[in-house]
Amino acid sequence: MDAETAAGPSTSGCPRHYPFHRPSAIELPPVYAELREDEPVAQVTLPSGDTGYIVSRYDDAKLVLSDPRFSRAAMIAEGAPKLTAAPMPPNSLFSTDPPQHSRLRKLVTAEFTARRVRNLEPRIQELTDALLDEMEGHRGGPVDLNQVLAFPLPVQVICELLGVPFEDREKFRDWSNAIVSLTTHTAEEMMQQRLEMAGYIYELVGRRRDNPGDDLLSALIKAHDEKDALDQAELVVMAMTILVAGHETTVSMIGACVLTLLRHPEYLSRVVADPDAVGAMVPELLRVNPIGDGGPMRITTEDVEIAGTVIPAGSAVLAAVCSANRDPRVFEGGDEFDPDRETNPHLAFGHGIHYCLGAPLAVAELRITISSLFRRFPTLRLATDVGNLAMKQGMLVHGLKELPVAW
Repeated sequence: MDAETAAGPSTSGCPRHYPFHRPSAIELPPVYAELREDEPVAQVTLPSGDTGYIVSRYDDAKLVLSDPRFSRAAMIAEGAPKLTAAPMPPNSLFSTDPPQHSRLRKLVTAEFTARRVRNLEPRIQELTDALLDEMEGHRGGPVDLNQVLAFPLPVQVICELLGVPFEDREKFRDWSNAIVSLTTHTAEEMMQQRLEMAGYIYELVGRRRDNPGDDLLSALIKAHDEKDALDQAELVVMAMTILVAGHETTVSMIGACVLTLLRHPEYLSRVVADPDAVGAMVPELLRVNPIGDGGPMRITTEDVEIAGTVIPAGSAVLAAVCSANRDPRVFEGGDEFDPDRETNPHLAFGHGIHYCLGAPLAVAELRITISSLFRRFPTLRLATDVGNLAMKQGMLVHGLKELPVAW
């Protein structure tokens, strides 16, 4: 049985299977609302077959995301529970704690500051306009918005930033699908795809070392060669991490946010009248459209009590960001899309030292692409019934398989 087919508690008393079943492409698993009220710290069976815990309330999720007792580095320790059949790669921003994490993050932080992103915005706008020009050639559609905009835009942006050939984007898609797999690939397939991607990056590092450019990969090579700030394995894994994380999440988010606006004509009319209004709506779009059910897994380094439950040392813990962002204790009417909220402390980008490095870039891409889309196509509409939409299954990052639109 696929992990996503099991939603409620088992009558045998066994832990629920994670990830939980989604009734449709636009609905979160209803079990989260039940867990928030009745079992805020719940045992689950992970895709790997190991047992872990899932935390569903906002304050508890925020604790897991930021408290050093919940370690990422411990995920790669021998015998530690795994999220998927394949272990996490070492030397990654996703599998390290301070001081190693701090050292690695410092090497790339400058590329993702708000100031750096502002300098990138004219290029993001230029790329967006070019894709919308191509879309306009379809004469009213229908087209799959994922293919014509949501996928190529973030991929090209991160390729140019990192210094990776955009023409290899289909390779990145295949590698990414394996790397963010929960249940769609076997451990052997996941490891093979990782090795292929690592080999590609390793060869690219050699070419870029001979012909450096004004890109992040060249800067990382210089940090390795001249400053001994990271080793070769860290360099390759860093490039892989940025390439996958730098596009996979934004691809899914663009489609989900456009769909949300199309389903709420009262707010869509604001955007059509003033496309720049999208900027103020982005926090709420992020809150109601989580890219996954849980944040990256952690391992407890000691016994930790949360909501009256003691989680033993060495346990796997997932902070269910999608549930935390709907918690009525923090967000009144949490299941409703309301861009007029006065405060919106969502956890879409995480919290604490592991707060998403690319958050400013993702926000800029969302704002520019969505505002430009509705400025160019004010009559944009879904080209199918909402009930026909489907999510990609068995993936760490949720996204629509297709988003057919017309205008």
